[in-house]
Amino acid sequence: MYIAHRAEDGRMQSVSEHAENVAELCAGFAAPFGAEEVGRQLGLAHDIGKYSRAFQRRISGENIHTDHSTAGAQEVMKYAGWPAAYCVAGHHGGLPDGGGKFDVSSDSTLNGRLKRPVEPYGDFSHELQLTRPQFRPPRVLGQGGFTMAFFIRMLFSCLVDADFLDTEEFMLGSPPPRGSNVTVGELLARSGAYITRWNDPKSELDRTRQDILRACMEAGTAQAPGLFTLTVPTGGGKTVSSLAFALRHAAAQGKKRVIYVIPYTSIIEQTAEVFREILGEDAVLEHHSNVELDDDENGPRDPRKERRKLASENWDMPVIVTTAVQFFESLFANKPSRCRKLHNLVDSVIIFDEAQTIPLPYLLPCVKAIAELTVNYGASCVLCSATQPALGPMFTTIATELAPQEIAPAVPKGIFKRVRYEHLGQLSDGELARRLRAHDQVLCIVSTRKQAQAVYKLLDREESCHLSTLMTPEHRREVLNTIRDRLKAGLPCRVVSTSLIEAGVDVDFPTVYRAEAGLDSVVQAAGRCNREGKRDADTSRVYIFQPDSAYTSTLPSSMKRPLEVMRSVTRDCHAPDDSQTIERYFTALRQFTRDEIDSRHIVSLLESGVQDPYYPSFPFARVAQDFHIIDQNTCAVLIPRAEEAEVIAARLRNGERSRALLRKAGKYSVNVYKNHLDALVARGAAEIAEEDLYILTDISLYDENTGLELPDSEGVGIFL
Repeated sequence: MYIAHRAEDGRMQSVSEHAENVAELCAGFAAPFGAEEVGRQLGLAHDIGKYSRAFQRRISGENIHTDHSTAGAQEVMKYAGWPAAYCVAGHHGGLPDGGGKFDVSSDSTLNGRLKRPVEPYGDFSHELQLTRPQFRPPRVLGQGGFTMAFFIRMLFSCLVDADFLDTEEFMLGSPPPRGSNVTVGELLARSGAYITRWNDPKSELDRTRQDILRACMEAGTAQAPGLFTLTVPTGGGKTVSSLAFALRHAAAQGKKRVIYVIPYTSIIEQTAEVFREILGEDAVLEHHSNVELDDDENGPRDPRKERRKLASENWDMPVIVTTAVQFFESLFANKPSRCRKLHNLVDSVIIFDEAQTIPLPYLLPCVKAIAELTVNYGASCVLCSATQPALGPMFTTIATELAPQEIAPAVPKGIFKRVRYEHLGQLSDGELARRLRAHDQVLCIVSTRKQAQAVYKLLDREESCHLSTLMTPEHRREVLNTIRDRLKAGLPCRVVSTSLIEAGVDVDFPTVYRAEAGLDSVVQAAGRCNREGKRDADTSRVYIFQPDSAYTSTLPSSMKRPLEVMRSVTRDCHAPDDSQTIERYFTALRQFTRDEIDSRHIVSLLESGVQDPYYPSFPFARVAQDFHIIDQNTCAVLIPRAEEAEVIAARLRNGERSRALLRKAGKYSVNVYKNHLDALVARGAAEIAEEDLYILTDISLYDENTGLELPDSEGVGIFL
């Protein structure tokens, strides 16, 4: 018997048994997008290299290196061609770059590996029958290269998830507690019970919210799958209404799950909590960098955490709440661990909350990916925002049927008007602080961390709070709780924050100051003023001001351009939240060059992959390295200010490493740019724990009010 796996208890799984199991799973995963037979061949062929004597010696205990993936790629190439060869070659190490026809066997590219001599392997034909598969090719969008690369990555996801699942079950001896038994129908019933509280509106505002909710529910049932927009002013019940649409649409159209994509971790936790309240904890997976998925190492095993931890690997849950970073970077990743989840995007309803925050340098590849999911993989995608980013022309250029359909009804003019805007001109930090001190409860949002710290230090510490990404996530959570408590109790509360507070954070101030910024940022900031509409709109002021030039001169171009356009469209005293002003703003803002919306040339690299039909070359590894929404020129600095953080630091210093430990460290870390990190290390204030993770050794540099003090600290907040 040729052995594929050997368990710790001595049980052995044959290559043929594993291949057949993986083939069945992989075929099932690929069937919804017409590639069932390709999936079957991938499963059968992926471990053919394990029929070699070298691998059998290795699995019997010999310390030798073998390369079974290359053998499988060469074999499947004969039957299923290039797409299958990419997948099998990368099913352990990751999708490789394609390379070119002049590559040699020592190259790590697919073309190089297809020329590489492999360890002879035995005749497998009496156990595994490889055939030429029939499949429905995806509809070509654009030049075809991006479409084919996306198709290969989807096939790869099917293979690696199937491989993981069968190996996991064999090693454990039984199926692990994966997924959820809750159906979309049950979730629809639970949400229906929750929204009955909206059935008795007490005001015109409540009636308008009910109209929006009703429109979302009706559209969810009536609309065919496609691309949608949901434009709901702040305070209009966007979160609940979008979920109602998603569940109705999933039930009516046979969709498998709902995926909610949120820009920042600062708001994802409260959204996930709302969904758990509506749908139950057994239905919702919250997946982002700060969520705790591991058991307490000193406590009893928690089956619920185990289920969520396993589901985070492949998103096998009915409702996923995740970040834009996690979502989009997975779509352009090449490693098996990042790509496992992708096939579970097929036949899903995907809500992109605050769609205007899709980063400009990656806008084109993100739009292309949404188009592929909608046209070729049965997803219904919803761009959800109070200020729609006018992406319709970009989508219709890709495919005419991708003109987004608006879900929400037209809202009566002024019904959600809760604030009055006023521009104050230029304010120095001292003048700004003087104005803030004149209010008992006020929020001030600035564009740089440096200014946030400077203005806060001019206020009374006892009655003021500061928020920025120079504070650890756990510290920010503590401060936000303090802010909410003080607001609720009617106590003095003056807050100076970077923009991390303006997108969806549930706080309600009578007055807001906002440094000049993009119009969408200004409108989002206004959403923190008179949020519940309980105050008079004329006395609920949003003051826009121009900071000192020392701050604006350091802004990156990605922030300067929106600021300039905002000034232009509001120059004639147009209110920032007027629908025509918003349309003018985004129309002007989207007049970008190709380089500005695809700064790393991701789309061009992938489209060019089909230039030579005999040697299709997709740079999967390069794209994965280049596509990073968050600036990768940063490192995490663990701040041992809390007891748990001190314990984590001690364990790291003792050489301990685990995924659970590093995830816990994230809650107590600040991400800093490389030049700032170098300065900290040079003065002996930080020590390395491992690559991209440092420990702050001079705790005096972490202020309990403003966070980490950086040498020459400048820049904008970093959102993870």
